[in-house]
Amino acid sequence: MIVELIKIAFNNLGSNKLRSFLSMLGIIIGVSAVIAIISIGQGATYRIRSRVSSLGSGLIIVSPGFKGGKAGKVSTEVRDVFSLELAADLAKGSPDVEEVVPSINSGALLKYKDNNYQARMVATTPGYIRVLNCSVERGRFLLERDVEGFRKVAVIGQGVASELFPGEDPLGKKIIAYFGKRRLIFEVVGVLAHKGQMMFFNFDEQIYVPITTVMKRAAGKRYVDLYLIQAKDADKAESAAMEVEFLLTRKLKDPDLFRIRSQEEVIETVKQITSTMILMLAGIAGISLVVGGIGIMNIMLVSVTERTREIGIRKALGAKRSDILLQFLIEASVISFIGGVVGLFLGWIVSAVVSHFTGWPIIISPLSIVLAFGFSVGIGLIFGIYPARKAALLNPVEALRYE
Repeated sequence: MIVELIKIAFNNLGSNKLRSFLSMLGIIIGVSAVIAIISIGQGATYRIRSRVSSLGSGLIIVSPGFKGGKAGKVSTEVRDVFSLELAADLAKGSPDVEEVVPSINSGALLKYKDNNYQARMVATTPGYIRVLNCSVERGRFLLERDVEGFRKVAVIGQGVASELFPGEDPLGKKIIAYFGKRRLIFEVVGVLAHKGQMMFFNFDEQIYVPITTVMKRAAGKRYVDLYLIQAKDADKAESAAMEVEFLLTRKLKDPDLFRIRSQEEVIETVKQITSTMILMLAGIAGISLVVGGIGIMNIMLVSVTERTREIGIRKALGAKRSDILLQFLIEASVISFIGGVVGLFLGWIVSAVVSHFTGWPIIISPLSIVLAFGFSVGIGLIFGIYPARKAALLNPVEALRYE
């Protein structure tokens, strides 16, 4: 009987193709939207996580904290806290820390002949390239002798190289760097390989110079902006962060003077934000499924009215209420089933198009398919119950008299 009822359902849908399509449209849009949103969201999450992970394993960032903010005072970022000596103490006093890299960041206008470029100047140490998992394409990176001798050498990113030295080899060339009211001339000794934007860093638009050169020759500073710390192993990142926090609290006497962010915390934050956005957008898309269900109920009510005499004849020939109920439930389920299948393929196509233009991977999880497809069929059943029950309760005599 089930097979026969399914055939009847397809015949009825085929006799009213446009009406059937319009009743499916809400389900198609809802399922495709849910599939596309979840796929795009998961692809974006995967891309961001992989980009953050590409900075290297076990990365910990220690930046200044904030003070004030009480009794009407404006909260300000702490200055003059992190020194080179403190960085050395952290490296020695933390068993799970592999390396501590101090860094000073500032904007700089770079000039070479008639070309100029606004870049980010990173004054740092040779460990920077290891901690942030960078590689040199040409030349070399900073060396210990550059730091110890306050040498005026620089390594530039791909963006800086293409803007200042179009068609030229930058190695050995001299560039002028203006930052604040200061001016220094650096010799280019290396060019980093392309890496692009990673978390808080755009490696291609930065120039890297010895930290002591900026501190002693230009800025006259005794303190750095932040520490980039690498744990000895990714599994020891949490314990390394705790060791660093303990030592900083003991030396600085105030835990509010610094902030510690681990790579895993950044990844987890990104995951939570994207998951929340995916759920919110999928919920909005799910509303269209409910609207589609209302459309199915409306069409089924019209179908019951149009087929009143047919129902009367079936009852007169011995059909039970349960048979009539099952017939109309199956028709509602077939509408939502077909709409779900079409929506599934449409959602995949939308995801593929977005992936093509953004470069994000397509991630369509089995769970998202089951949820979207199951919800669409469930909507068909739920909104098909009332019309089916109305048809099952028709009096056969009155149904036969219906014109």
